[in-house]
This record gives sequence, structure tokens and C-alpha cells, in this order.
Amino acid sequence: MTQVKLETKTLTVKKANGIAEVHIHVNKTNAYDLDYYKELNAAIDDIRFDNDIKVAVLMSDMPKFFSAGANINFLKAAEPRFKTQFCLFCNETLDKIARSPQIWIACLEGHTVGGGLEMALACDLRFMGDQAGKIGLPEITLGVLAGTGGTQRLARQVGHSKALDLNVTGETLTPQEALNIKLVDRVYPQEETRVKTLEYARKIAESATYAASNIKLSIMNGKEMPLNAAIRYEGELQNLLFRSEDAKEGLSAFIEKRPAEWSGK
Repeated sequence: MTQVKLETKTLTVKKANGIAEVHIHVNKTNAYDLDYYKELNAAIDDIRFDNDIKVAVLMSDMPKFFSAGANINFLKAAEPRFKTQFCLFCNETLDKIARSPQIWIACLEGHTVGGGLEMALACDLRFMGDQAGKIGLPEITLGVLAGTGGTQRLARQVGHSKALDLNVTGETLTPQEALNIKLVDRVYPQEETRVKTLEYARKIAESATYAASNIKLSIMNGKEMPLNAAIRYEGELQNLLFRSEDAKEGLSAFIEKRPAEWSGK
């Protein structure tokens, strides 16, 4: 049974069977301001502390937009120092996703541009509908850069030269073009995008979730370390898993030729 755990002006969190669905509904383009990010930050904290949640899916309730990014009128009216602190708070909020034990998936069923793409880039995986619209970082057309992780996370995702190209031209891509450069991980038929994304989430939530969580942390934290340090970090996480109930169950199930019964411990 789905439980609505958190409902605010800009988003709703629904939880069921190890999955948290984070539904964005700021306005028709999901152009956000500080209030939205405060509510997103609270939702992320709620999910991080919920031991029952193994996967989180970030999605939009708006038919044509995942998110158009920050509200331009909000930014224009703000003082430079406020805008700087706003970007800092956004970055700190999004970084929690990378450090969370849950696997985060961005379900992109509409245009995903500017800060909308930066939210998606902070997630671990990005699944997009084949008719979802455009995806990209057009901030240069406003005389600024993509300042909530857009230059850094994009470069780590698609490579430095392609990230430079996309940032300095402001070019937006089709879903298939985004898939071709590995900006998104999967493209589904538009009407199946949400269903397929939640099917994927359920598959993870029903698997060896303690291992999945440590795999995520090994990759996400390790990519910022020198290789020798990252391999040692990987080894420490593996040592934790060797001592887990799931590892004992997985080995026993394999030998006994039966499905494993995972406990997430």
C-alpha cells in the first residue's frame, strides 16, 4: 500500500515497498526558487533516514516538463550575494543524493533543461522518454554558467570536451542524442517511461540492497579518489559485505540452487 509520507507546496513523497517516489509540482514548467529547494532538501533527509527505502525516483507531475530550472524572475530580483548562497544551498542539497545509501533515479518525461538537468545529473541514473523533449544546459544564453553542478557533473558524465561543447553553445539534445553520449542511461517509449522506471526501481528494491548501497558508495565516492585509495576503499566496503547476512544468504542460495531471500542486512 502506498503511503504519502510528505506533501508540500512544491513536491509530494510517496513510499511503498522500499521505493520513494518524489513528485515535483512547483508550477507548469517546475521553474523553482529557494522554497522548492528547502522542501527538496527536507525530502532527501527524510528518505536518507528511512531504513525501509532502498530506491528513490525523482519525477514530475507536470505533463511537458521535468524542470526548466530556476525561476528567472526569482533570480533577476535577487541580490548577487543571495544568488551565490542560493547556488551553494542547491549544491549542498544535491550532493546529499550522491552520498545517500539509496539509489536515486531521475525519471524524465518532459523537457529537462538548466537546473532541471542539474537535478537529474545529481541522481545516480537517468531514464528518459523518447518524446520527452529537450535536455541541456542553456545557461550561457543568460550570460552565466550552470552553477549547481552543471559544469562539473556533466563533465564527469560525458567527458570534458563534450561538456565544454554543450555548456558554451547552450545546445539542447533530443533523448536519443542524450543516450548516444551517455547523458541518460535508458530511453523508453514515452508512454512507458514511468512504468519502466518503477519496474527497474522495484527490481533493485527486491535485490541484495545492502550490496547495492555499497556498490553505489564505492563508485560515487571512489571516483573522486586516486585509484589506489579508491581500491582500498572498495576493499573496506567488501569486508563489510562479507560479514553481512545477505552475503551468507547469497552464497547459500547459490550452492543450494534456490532463490535468495534478501534481508538488506
